[in-house]
Amino acid sequence: MNNVLLLKLHRWTSLVFALPLLAVIVTGLILSLEPMLQSRGLPAGMIDAARLTELIQRHDPDGKARGLAINATGQQMRLLGVGTGPIDLATGEAAASDPTGDLLLWARRTHERLLGSEWLVIASTIALTMLMAIGVLMGLPRLRNSVAGWHKGAAWFTLPLLVLSPLTGLCIAFGLTFSSGPPPARLTVKLTDAVERVAQSHDVSRLTMIANRGGRMIARIYQDGELRAYTFTPDGVTPLPRNWPRLLHEGNWSTWLSGTLNVVTSVVLLGLLITGVWLWTRRKLRRRPPSRHSGVPAVAASL
Repeated sequence: MNNVLLLKLHRWTSLVFALPLLAVIVTGLILSLEPMLQSRGLPAGMIDAARLTELIQRHDPDGKARGLAINATGQQMRLLGVGTGPIDLATGEAAASDPTGDLLLWARRTHERLLGSEWLVIASTIALTMLMAIGVLMGLPRLRNSVAGWHKGAAWFTLPLLVLSPLTGLCIAFGLTFSSGPPPARLTVKLTDAVERVAQSHDVSRLTMIANRGGRMIARIYQDGELRAYTFTPDGVTPLPRNWPRLLHEGNWSTWLSGTLNVVTSVVLLGLLITGVWLWTRRKLRRRPPSRHSGVPAVAASL
């Protein structure tokens, strides 16, 4: 396959998926900041197991909540599955929405389900992987101080980070965790009991979520800069095997370091998408010099 054909395939794949890729990359950039914001946890002494249990019982007296999510930046908690609004952890009362938390929530929903469709995200991610593979097959570029030169140079110098992002995203979409060993036995517990169990061995100010995932009650807790997943078993709160594709993709394996790498990756991807579309647009708008014979301007060669 020659470079001309590869270049055409590269360009048209970019154009077809430009809008969904723009949405995925921009929301990914926003979510790259989440580990750095949330890993700080809540102020010391703000909550403990008794405080969380009291708030759950006050705002969900019928015990219908399926879980909880804590927003450390806004110091708020949401009960999942009951339709209540955010709860201010300082006052214990209903709170106004936190703009940062709302932005992160919108970004996550959009990043995972574009227009409510998970298949569109998967198709766009596959297209992004193909674009990178085509770029590699085209060979090493000649670096020049131009838009095209910067486009190629940025892609090649950050290639490992760029490739890792869509590949780990596809692993998450298809349920690949690369973890070994059988998962711990399952145990169904009430939400208030789950909070008390977590508090026996962990600082609840670092808790981000307790929810049912895949038929298993799990808790996600920041521990030494890493967002670890735990499940509830007869023996207590047991760590689940690390899901490395999710940790790498979300940047939750070393908060500031991994978050910064994800920011860099998202910025480069956004730059590549914008410069790629710009190069195509400039090429289409460019006109050839007037023909000597016909006097009619010739349109630049199309893709």
